[in-house]
Amino acid sequence: MELGAFSASLNVKDINKSKLFYENLGFSVFAGTIEMNYLIMKNGNALIGLFQGMFENNILTFNPGWDESANKLDNFTDVRDIQKHLKSKSIKLERESDEETEGPASLVLFDPDGNTILIDQHV
Repeated sequence: MELGAFSASLNVKDINKSKLFYENLGFSVFAGTIEMNYLIMKNGNALIGLFQGMFENNILTFNPGWDESANKLDNFTDVRDIQKHLKSKSIKLERESDEETEGPASLVLFDPDGNTILIDQHV
């Protein structure tokens, strides 16, 4: 089962300070805008999303159907198939995708320590 591109989505207090901090670590802006209060920063294959005022906690994010440059993959595990697999393992989902649909969809779950995991398919 492939979960797709991985990124950490960080809840930041000051997006300008966070942008500068991660630029000093070698990251550059890959997507988003400060005016919309979010940036996706990239360093090689590493992705970090900076989000100001959008959610309370940090989120582990996976994007089925995308590589780390947001290029569409020809072959990937659809989020609805991932959902079926998780349910077969009795993993509780906080938010589910409609299994009767196709294309973009997402689901949310929590790991045993309460960390939020978002599986967010854009294709």
